[in-house]
Amino acid sequence: MRGVFGVLSLMIVVAVIGLLAKKQVGALPGAGIASGTSVNGSVPVVNPQQQSQQLQKQVKQSVDDAMKQARPEVEDK
Repeated sequence: MRGVFGVLSLMIVVAVIGLLAKKQVGALPGAGIASGTSVNGSVPVVNPQQQSQQLQKQVKQSVDDAMKQARPEVEDK
């Protein structure tokens, strides 16, 4: 009986997450970004592969910039 409730609970959680994901994906086209342009508007994005590569470059650049910043010194007490 416990197993049945466990499986039923998991199915309900998966259904709720699926509905939330569907709502989020449905909100993307109406977000005010013109299709065919990237978020920053500099380079047109033709397909998901190019968009993925551009996002990877942006993340890599952000990580590189963060790694270049000096860590604040912590005073030992």
